[in-house]
Amino acid sequence: MNKHKIYYHLPGLFEFYDFYQVFLELYRQHREYFYDWCEIGSIYGAPADAIWGGGRVGFGDADAKAVAKLMREHGISARLTFSNSLLRPEHLQDPRCNRLCELFADSQNGIIVASDLLLSYLMEKYPQFYFVSSTTKVLTDFAELVTECNRPEFRYVVPDFRLNPETERLSNMSPQQKAKVEFLCNECCWFDCYDRKACYENVSRKSLGEAVEDHICVSPTAERGYRLSDAMNNPGFIGLHEIQNIYAPRGFAQFKLEGRGLGSAVLLEMLLYYMVKPQYHLVVREEIYLDSMLDLF
Repeated sequence: MNKHKIYYHLPGLFEFYDFYQVFLELYRQHREYFYDWCEIGSIYGAPADAIWGGGRVGFGDADAKAVAKLMREHGISARLTFSNSLLRPEHLQDPRCNRLCELFADSQNGIIVASDLLLSYLMEKYPQFYFVSSTTKVLTDFAELVTECNRPEFRYVVPDFRLNPETERLSNMSPQQKAKVEFLCNECCWFDCYDRKACYENVSRKSLGEAVEDHICVSPTAERGYRLSDAMNNPGFIGLHEIQNIYAPRGFAQFKLEGRGLGSAVLLEMLLYYMVKPQYHLVVREEIYLDSMLDLF
């Protein structure tokens, strides 16, 4: 393997607090279990009651002060997922979301956004944060991705996963543009989905408290739910081989894992696959499973 340094952005900042209490300590105390070419770039998420939230809804009940303290203790960037795309000016004064910004305001931390209205507000009121352009924008046109990467407001840009296979055009990006691209690796959404933006907008409406029906997924395998094994068969999947032998040698270093709405047992399997040396998989499983404070089911 080529030993390019890469950074993973992990799901579940508020959703998997108990899990990360155990996992991050293991990561700190036993770095030898993990590939030396990878680091944790950030952990992202949002409380269930945050109206600025998007992407997923109804998850994340950990105490915000405890979450912020855990991230500071481990020196890991916390990213608030404020990717609601349907915000209006009256939503900007929401007390809950502003308190979260005040609590996490630190140059180490970031905010994932989809709304330019919210971005302008945050840049003015909370300039300590860095900002990430959300995958919920569904940037499937390559020219739009390049334009987004050229925006100085964003440190990172997460394109739609269907641009992942465009390795030839991605290779022709400038080094500055490449440094901003953050690939969503393990999406199991149908590659030919024509309704992805509507799905995200449905989540945004729910976050705002609107009474809307659940979005009906058009994927042929929707009834199976998320399975990492299905994601691995997705044409947009980026696995270990692809990271080290295709993307990293071309100058890309940022890789995002989805999974905020999944169980912690599934999250563990993803982290084992992407971060842990095979000879230590069982050791890490035992350390996590046998921790009496952690409920994986």
